Amino acid sequence: MSSAFQPQLQTQTRSYNPARRSRFNARLVRESLTTRFAMCVCSVLLFVLLVAGLIVFILWLSLRPHRPRFYLSSFSVPAVSQPSAGLLNSPISFNVTDRNSNRNIGIYYDVVYGSVYYNDQVVASGPVLNPFFQPPKNTTLVLGDLTGTAPAAGDALAAQMSGDAASGRVEFRLELKSVIRFQVKAWDTHHHTLHVECDTAVGSDGNLLASYKNEKCSIYF
Repeated sequence: MSSAFQPQLQTQTRSYNPARRSRFNARLVRESLTTRFAMCVCSVLLFVLLVAGLIVFILWLSLRPHRPRFYLSSFSVPAVSQPSAGLLNSPISFNVTDRNSNRNIGIYYDVVYGSVYYNDQVVASGPVLNPFFQPPKNTTLVLGDLTGTAPAAGDALAAQMSGDAASGRVEFRLELKSVIRFQVKAWDTHHHTLHVECDTAVGSDGNLLASYKNEKCSIYF
């Protein structure tokens, strides 16, 4: 055969371009530096946020007000010892300790009102303490002297109370109410309506049963 019919093999080779390779390497270096810089900035910001959050949390723990705590020390209803006498115009006295456990936070109280309930009916109520400021780490005595408004002698409620007294146990509920605000450093918090509930019981002599002495009262805003 003639060599004219044999396939011609041609080899193509690409020329090496040093300038193009240099530009490519420079771009990789720039992208790497940009990525590292962005990661460094993000790390710094994350660290700053973490430190700021920790500082805020520590400040919140140190400045967060704790609610006051109330304990029933004494409670007396002398008229209970008189069968079917009722409580109308009879004295009711009590002593509650109010403890502010906050280290650097004081508490402002408006007038403190007290109410006494028997069988879920109000038998005495009225103001028991004028407005006052309670310093940090302080215990204040709430001395209440109320006058019974019900039941009158001969009422069904008085008869029920007399029956409870005969069994040696008459249950009451003492409630205290006031509006308070906390003094945190140089500023005051907004007002809170404070409710305190103390379950109590007296014996046939009208004095507080030993099992209720220094009992912690419930509190809610």
